[in-house]
Amino acid sequence: MHKVTWIKPSAKLLPTKGRLLSTRATTILNALDIPTKDGEVIAGVYDGTWGGTGEPLVSRCPSTGEVLAKVSSATPHELKTAIEKTREAYKTFRHMPAPRRGEIVRQIREALAAKRDTLGALVSLEMGKIYTEGTGEVQEFVDICDYATGLSRMMNGRVISSERPGHSLLEVPNPLGVVGVLSAFNFPVAVYGWNLALSMAAGNATLWKPAPSTPLCAVAVTKIVSGVLEKNGIDGAVASLVCGGKDVGETVVSSKDIDMVSFTGSETIGKIVGRTVQNRFGKVLLELGGNNAVIVMPDADLSLALPSVLFSSVGTAGQRCTSTRRLYLHRSIANEFLEKLQKAYNTVRIGDPLISSTLMGPLHSTQAVDTYHNAIKSLQSTGAEILFGGKSASGLPEALGSGNFVLPTIAIPSSPSPVEGSSSSIWTTETFAPVLNVAVFDELEQAIEWNNAVPQGLSSSLWTRDIRNIGKWMGPAGSDTGIVNVNVGTSGAEIGAPFGGNKSTGWGRESGGDAWKQYVRWSSCTINFSNEAPLAQGVNFDTS
Repeated sequence: MHKVTWIKPSAKLLPTKGRLLSTRATTILNALDIPTKDGEVIAGVYDGTWGGTGEPLVSRCPSTGEVLAKVSSATPHELKTAIEKTREAYKTFRHMPAPRRGEIVRQIREALAAKRDTLGALVSLEMGKIYTEGTGEVQEFVDICDYATGLSRMMNGRVISSERPGHSLLEVPNPLGVVGVLSAFNFPVAVYGWNLALSMAAGNATLWKPAPSTPLCAVAVTKIVSGVLEKNGIDGAVASLVCGGKDVGETVVSSKDIDMVSFTGSETIGKIVGRTVQNRFGKVLLELGGNNAVIVMPDADLSLALPSVLFSSVGTAGQRCTSTRRLYLHRSIANEFLEKLQKAYNTVRIGDPLISSTLMGPLHSTQAVDTYHNAIKSLQSTGAEILFGGKSASGLPEALGSGNFVLPTIAIPSSPSPVEGSSSSIWTTETFAPVLNVAVFDELEQAIEWNNAVPQGLSSSLWTRDIRNIGKWMGPAGSDTGIVNVNVGTSGAEIGAPFGGNKSTGWGRESGGDAWKQYVRWSSCTINFSNEAPLAQGVNFDTS
């Protein structure tokens, strides 16, 4: 029987009997200017004005099961209008000088920072991640605004030498148009922030379709952003919002008035999004599944590797795209590391994510709980050894009895190979839950082969102090993921570097680096400032 530390919520966090909305929920929502009156449907469409009369979305707290609010979705007509207004707003906004656009982004940064703690609490309330991760997510939005503000003065093209006398070649970036952002539930604030900040600095308008299970985070963020736009006399449709379900998402993806679609979600839906956008020759940015591996070498500093693996596998209840799903241990340290890891798992404090001492909150939905249990059944049916967890949490305080709590799990599949044996599908399938599969290797080359043998290619990590291992890991025969770390976990990326993965993760890049170049329209321009008009490559087309 695994010992699990539960966090008991204080009385003020318990749902009230009347409207089943706890004091903490009311306090958080009111602080973000979100109505909490009985029966009131919150507007979930913004295109310069708030509205929405479509079927309401239900926002439910994953910790308590309580209904937080109902948020209106966009009807087909309202969605069409929002797209049209966003396009019109772009036509004006694109003419604003880039540094001035950067100043608007800076003001959004200030407005977000002023609400960081409250907005972070809403992330915990509606999504389920612990409070420090919720505020950290909002901080990502703040940080990318800082980055985009500076970038607005450095979105440079290039001057290229011409082979023809009196000519210059220029590579020129211009605003792209309307960027549609379809974000996922697990990062209901940051992913939109990555896209909005760069898109706005580039001179685009943005249309946001958030996950249907986290509409309150989207409404709260849009209220903050729209307040800045309106204060500056800018059309609010520069940053529009359309809440809704599958039908709204399909319309956004297929609309020719959306020049680029940035989609974060599953590989299955990503394939559909990619095909749909490509069929109309739009631009697409995909951030899809991650099936991330950590490799621990015998020379690794285990005192650093252990807490890193713990956070990367248990943080956000295993619901980060970059969560560690696979752990490869060198045979010489495997027993020691696993023994310490099980002890560390046993100290994870599970409970209400809004209590500061909690280390792991609930899964986001009942569907996620089903995914977790199906993964455990698959492990057991193929002869895996469950070292820790493998079941729903029990013994919770009464207030959390309807929450989506499970135990973080460590398992050793019957076969270590992702390409053969009864366990191959376990290794190659991403389970969006706190399930960590472990295998033992003898040579680094073998571990790298296993790391690369899955369809996904988001993040990976090697723990070693041998520079030869580092060179091999980062080189042409090394890890094939988009994020290749050394002595750092698979999760917790900074905004300064581009974020994204390879293979079935979608090849998209967001946030830092050269990611901004996807949000502009590039033109190659040749300027002739001479008195002659020679042709390139020495072609002679003289008609005299």
